[in-house]
Amino acid sequence: MPKAFKPDLRWSDVTPRAAFLNRRQIIAAGAALAAGALARPALAKIEAAPSKFSTDEAPDTLETITGYNNYYEFGTGKGDPAAYAGSLTTDPWSVKVDGLVDRPGSYDLADLIKGQPLEERIYRFRCVEAWSMVIPWIGFELAGLLNTIGVQPGAKYVAFETLLRPAEMPGQSSGWIDWPYREGLRLDEAMNPLTILATGLYGDPMPKQNGAPIRLVVPWKYGFKSIKSIVRISLVAEMPQTTWNMLQPSEYGFYANVNPEVDHPRWSQASERRVGGGLFAGRVDTVKFNGYGDQVASLYAGQDLAKDY
Repeated sequence: MPKAFKPDLRWSDVTPRAAFLNRRQIIAAGAALAAGALARPALAKIEAAPSKFSTDEAPDTLETITGYNNYYEFGTGKGDPAAYAGSLTTDPWSVKVDGLVDRPGSYDLADLIKGQPLEERIYRFRCVEAWSMVIPWIGFELAGLLNTIGVQPGAKYVAFETLLRPAEMPGQSSGWIDWPYREGLRLDEAMNPLTILATGLYGDPMPKQNGAPIRLVVPWKYGFKSIKSIVRISLVAEMPQTTWNMLQPSEYGFYANVNPEVDHPRWSQASERRVGGGLFAGRVDTVKFNGYGDQVASLYAGQDLAKDY
């Protein structure tokens, strides 16, 4: 279980963000900003309360988080999202809410999140590719939104879709994924307080390459479950199709819980590489549920997680 962070402080209060960037990183970030590569919106800072769910591990640098990630809508390289996401239009933005809900409709993003209390959540992030980070998200509990739109009794799952806009997302011109990107959670997973919708990072609005303007974050699951740039949220009775499970079901299950006891068919999941440690950083042991077992293990009581992988 992550140690509770001091309730009266945030990482942005304790340590100036510049302290996480060395001189080389600051110069590189400045150059990238001039070229539009970082694609970070020039918007006001986000005010958010600290969270009891934050880890006390130091976050990775802004450069690491925004410069190394998977977002196949912009290409398959780790640097492609930072290089190409600048063309993405994120304002205006609307999200369709449908299915087994009391208040369906197409909501402007500001209306959708109005009244939801924002928190800074410093979470561990574990990719299925066996690398990891620590990221200071700004967001709110998905449960708050679901309670606002009204979940009907027959709903058992929450399905999500990413924006489909090939003109601005060049990776969608490839046919190896059935676009748009889709993901889903069981309803009890979605209602868990650890599950958030994130709209910011390091106190600023969400960078485009990290899933602007709104993305899912589920810290005990592999990163591909945390779908980016959400345009549709559906409450459904049956387990929804999800992109990686559709693409290769023998390798990517619906649940995708971090589990060092269940290897990927092509590599071990017993350890991970912290990206911020550099290319030759040593590996560390992976912890089941990414260290969040005290909060989420009960969700899977009675399930065989070697089969429900």
